[in-house]
Amino acid sequence: MSPNPNRGGPQALMELKQHLRARWQALASRERRAVGTAALALFLLGLWFVALRPAWQVLRDAPAQRAALDAQLTEMRSLAAEARDLRAQPPVAPDLAEAAIKAATTRLGSTARLTLSGDRATVSFQQVDPQALADWLGEVRQAGRARVVEAQLNRSGSGYNGNAVLTLPRAL
Repeated sequence: MSPNPNRGGPQALMELKQHLRARWQALASRERRAVGTAALALFLLGLWFVALRPAWQVLRDAPAQRAALDAQLTEMRSLAAEARDLRAQPPVAPDLAEAAIKAATTRLGSTARLTLSGDRATVSFQQVDPQALADWLGEVRQAGRARVVEAQLNRSGSGYNGNAVLTLPRAL
């Protein structure tokens, strides 16, 4: 006789327990050991997948993650120090900033064209070498205290094409 699955509550649970106990008693000793061994194996497999394997993976991956986070922290501290240094520099007069940006752009030669308009400067690039562009950007930030507010650059062959819009420092 099997338990009635449509009945709910404690009565159905009692019937199910009685049914399972009767089935267990009907098994031979060898079959009981086999079922017990299979149940133990399933329990251990479940324990492995639920508790031990995730913990093992965390322990295995932790050193690499920590090294990556330490590298990120070092880079962030370096950037924070650079920002503090830039803030600590004395302001530059607008005419000196314009002169610095003009000089940096002139060094790029025919690959860059500068247009000044009030407190903004627009620079158009044609096939600018990546290292020359990085040096130019560092110089306008350092010497001219200009900030890039918009940039649209595309890699084309061995250089970059596009525009960069800079804001110049305001009058002292």
